[in-house]
Formats: sequence, C-alpha cells, structure tokens
Amino acid sequence: MVKMLADKYGLVHCGENYDCVPKGITNPQTHPNLCYFQTMKNWQEFVNRTPQQYSNWIKGTTQELIEFEIMHLISVSQRQKTIVDTNIPVNILHKIADYNQVAIMLSPQSMSIKYFFDRSDLDKVFIKEQIMKSDNPDKTMENFLACMAECNSIEVYDNFLNSGFFTIVREDNPKDTKEETLEILARHFELAL
Repeated sequence: MVKMLADKYGLVHCGENYDCVPKGITNPQTHPNLCYFQTMKNWQEFVNRTPQQYSNWIKGTTQELIEFEIMHLISVSQRQKTIVDTNIPVNILHKIADYNQVAIMLSPQSMSIKYFFDRSDLDKVFIKEQIMKSDNPDKTMENFLACMAECNSIEVYDNFLNSGFFTIVREDNPKDTKEETLEILARHFELAL
C-alpha cells in the first residue's frame, strides 16, 4: 500500500526496512539489535532462534531505530511529502503524528503466519531459501513460523487495534482488495479530496 500510494500521489516512498541509519553510527555494544547481522554466526542461527529470542530482537531493533527513523523522516519530509512503512511504536506516533497521518494495517495472527511467505518480497524469498537449506527444513519452518506468531501475538495485535489510530483489518478473502484499500487509505491521509 505504501508503494502504491507513493506511486499514485507522487510521495517519497520509505518502504519496510528502508535504510535510515547513517553509516558508522552503530556498533554491537551500543546497538546490538541493529548490528545483529554483523554478529550472527550464519543464517541458520537467524532462522533457528527461539520465538522469544526473535521477538526480543524485533522489539530491540524497533527501539534502537526510533531516533534514526524520526530524524530521517524529518529530513526527507522537509523537501517533499513522504509516506513510510514504519515500526515506530504507537506511543511515539501519538507524540509526533496526527490521526490522519497514521494508518495501521492488521492481519489476524493466523493470516500473518499462513501468508508470510506468499509475497514476492526479496527478504521473504531469501529467508525461505535459508530455511530450506537447514538440516531439517520442516522443523526450521515450524520454528520460524512460531517466531512470526510470537511477533504477531494477540497482545501485539490488540495494542495496534486499540491504539486510537485509523485501522484496517485484513480479511481472509480471495478477492483482490488492493485498489479498494488504496482508496480508503488515500481518503484517510487526505490525498484524495
């Protein structure tokens, strides 16, 4: 949706996991989660972490990124309207953004797990390849999906759902709703008046 909105309305697109951390600023001592890829043994370690380890890494990375992401967005948005796929926590978003500047898109946990690898996203393709290279791909896949379940727990879901921000909940529907969702978001962001 972020890419589609950026393309349609001429916005700067900061997609998921965009690079907002200046080179040479982080190190494993001060930013262990942001530097995980520098310190991990190999990709098998990555895909075989316990669900709690994976969830802690996601939460830690989110916290370590906040200041860099906000600085980057302030800088970019001074020149042009910007749209971002972000993990900035809702308590911070309430301090820095208005209601019409935030939309939360949720999928029930079962869907987020079921369809996690059904995207052409290069990161997802790479992770799936690493899982298939493991000694026991079925066990590794089961573990990795348990990691996704932990990150998309009912507690996390409810936190977003009850955040006070505009929220769209995806339904498990074979119908392509991208254009419909795009229009709903454009109206919410006051792009389509």
